[in-house]
Amino acid sequence: MAEEEDARIRILQSLRGKICEAKNLGPVSGPNRQRDLCTFCTISLDQEEVFRTKVFDKSVSPFYGEDFYFEIPRPFQCLSFYIYAKSVFQRDLPVGKVSIRKDDLCKYKGKEHWFSLQPVDPNSEVQGKVHLEMRLNEVITENGSVGQHLLVQSDQKKTKVKKKTSNPLFEETFFFEVTRSSSYSKKSHFQVEEEDIEKLEIKVDLWNNENLAQDVFLGETRVPVKILRNNHSHKAWYLLQPKGTGNKSKSDDLGSLRLKLAYVEDTVLPSACYIPLCNLLLKSPDVKPISASAAHILGDICRERYEAVLPTVRLLLHHSRFVPFVSAVAALELDNTQEANTIFRGNSLATRCIDDMMKVVGKNYLAVTLKPVIDEICESNKTCEIDPNKLKEGDNVEVNKENLQVYVQKVFSSITQSNASCPPSMCAVFRSLRHLACKRFPADPHVQYSAVSSFVFLRFFAVAVFSPHSFQLRSHHPDPDVSRTLTLISKTIQTLGSWGSLSKKLSSFKESYMYDFFKSFQEDKCIEKVKKFLDEISSNVSKESSGLEDAVVLKEGEVQKRAQGRKRLGKKNFKKRWLRVTNRELSYHKQKGKEAVCIINVKNIQAVEKLEESAFTRKNMFQVVHAEKQLYMQAGNCVEACEWLDVLGQVSRCNEGRLATFHPSNYSGGSWQCCKSQSSSSPGCKPCTITMQANLQLDIDCDRETERIFSLLSANDTKLQNMEDACASMAVYQGPQREQEEYSKFTIQEPKETFQTLKQLRNIMVELQRQHEIRSDTTAQYGSLDNPIVGKTS
Repeated sequence: MAEEEDARIRILQSLRGKICEAKNLGPVSGPNRQRDLCTFCTISLDQEEVFRTKVFDKSVSPFYGEDFYFEIPRPFQCLSFYIYAKSVFQRDLPVGKVSIRKDDLCKYKGKEHWFSLQPVDPNSEVQGKVHLEMRLNEVITENGSVGQHLLVQSDQKKTKVKKKTSNPLFEETFFFEVTRSSSYSKKSHFQVEEEDIEKLEIKVDLWNNENLAQDVFLGETRVPVKILRNNHSHKAWYLLQPKGTGNKSKSDDLGSLRLKLAYVEDTVLPSACYIPLCNLLLKSPDVKPISASAAHILGDICRERYEAVLPTVRLLLHHSRFVPFVSAVAALELDNTQEANTIFRGNSLATRCIDDMMKVVGKNYLAVTLKPVIDEICESNKTCEIDPNKLKEGDNVEVNKENLQVYVQKVFSSITQSNASCPPSMCAVFRSLRHLACKRFPADPHVQYSAVSSFVFLRFFAVAVFSPHSFQLRSHHPDPDVSRTLTLISKTIQTLGSWGSLSKKLSSFKESYMYDFFKSFQEDKCIEKVKKFLDEISSNVSKESSGLEDAVVLKEGEVQKRAQGRKRLGKKNFKKRWLRVTNRELSYHKQKGKEAVCIINVKNIQAVEKLEESAFTRKNMFQVVHAEKQLYMQAGNCVEACEWLDVLGQVSRCNEGRLATFHPSNYSGGSWQCCKSQSSSSPGCKPCTITMQANLQLDIDCDRETERIFSLLSANDTKLQNMEDACASMAVYQGPQREQEEYSKFTIQEPKETFQTLKQLRNIMVELQRQHEIRSDTTAQYGSLDNPIVGKTS
């Protein structure tokens, strides 16, 4: 089992992006009028919906502003974005769609693009694949003549109806005779000629007959008969294709959609392949000077790419090497800072590292501290506008100012009383920053506070208040009025947080209305609260551990759970439940916020596995095996099912009672439906999934992070070479002015040390590339289940 784990190659797909806005949405059929158009946008992998925005009211140019990120757990052909018009009295009506084939996603990485909406045609909405077996046989007919028969043996084809399955197994054989007219006399024998074969093709359509009115087209594939030359049989999987005969309309009439997409596919090699690169990166905090370390070099050559720092931060956090690294990088930045009031204000490697660290480790801290008050602000929807130029008719500026002040006080109090919840790793970084700032500017009594407040207030809490959906504090982008309220609160929090580090009490504002608003906060008591909070999260006293790990919510959401009673199978046996998993327990509830119906200690979980669709004729089923009985649950889509499996697998991976095997189906009618074993307590018939080790609370997969670092280094190979050239020149010529200007984009303090690290990186990259090339030969054969053929279209 260990050998299998060590040799495993993982293909991991993820999608990050933003549904920005739509423009000039066209009319839709039905009673909806264009001026009353209420729309929402969905994301689908092939035809399976995996994400949905909220409904945007009455606009033909809605601003959705929805960020999304998810792991893609299965192969897919097409990523689609659908815009629907919300209808009260009938089903939602499609306005248009944007469909992007998987192979084309790389064209749009990380940049915003406008896409024209295309019509939604039922004949183009296809997914899935079909397995065909074909061969060309020579046969003797009843009258003694020789002819050609094309034999087609199909696993999936419209034959007898297969009910209640999306993976039908037909196993039916069909014969098609290749005939000629009696006048054909080109040759005396009856072999099929080249020109005959070129004209022939096999067309397979799949249909769903659940609709009583008419069958629903699922897809088609066309296979040319010429593939059967020399009497060879042919077996292969084919992707289903659209008909291409749907109604055509001008896409310009439907409007357009602005999207930002970043699709990433990581080919993660066995762990042993990454040990040299991982070790070199983990040595970075000990390298003198820090600018000669591998982690600093990576940040240096990728400074234009903000996301480049994140995998390094996550890797260092996992191995408890982040604090010494960021302390050394911050010290280097402070050496080049001339004035205390500009400390950590730029977009440097130090600030980027700390920003990412706070997002990774501070997720639960934000939820505990801000989510209750953010929820109250979003749901109460009180008017808080205090700009005279933006007041609406009937607004009372004094009432609005009072509303805003109440909200600010609640947010401010939640933050300044949250020191006990601040993660130890954040406290350790703040403690180090405070020490370094005092050492650099010993004559400035305020710099010890500004070094910390510039991060915890300006870059953490204020940003989370401004954009709560980006920090998973809200599921959707807030309404424009609520968004304006959050903007005003965020501005206020930034200023309140900076008070403790300023010698002057009153801050300057561009807007006179903000200046007037802040007069109500000019109290020494407020400033002392800020200072006290900053002292508590950055003091030299380490936070004591109680010995009991805080409960952290890892995932929660709605599922369909099969009842545990003795009722017969049927829809009534599945009920909606709110599932919640923490690092301590798994529980399900009748509704969110209600008391738990059942609580299971995660230490008692023995296995977490997928369930075959045939078990309950339902997709996206998974099971949790524990000491008492199995829990059978259905997720909303494949993405959610994968997330539940990952989280539950990680939280229970080290349990003493974990099973080696499991049953992929259910026990029904006196036997297990998978292996037909009649004993309900018989051992499983399939090996359990190997769960890769990860940092559960931080969601860190070290092999994957190291592979991403390798990809970044490979993509910036030219810059690495330029940096090598710079080091060589500086070492020989002692860095004349001309060379310094030419290589000013790199931080090179010690050319020889930096050059040695670059050479080590180069050697490691060559070996990793070789490992990738070796294993690329093992990719799935074209025409296999994992790599189906893209057939002809209509």
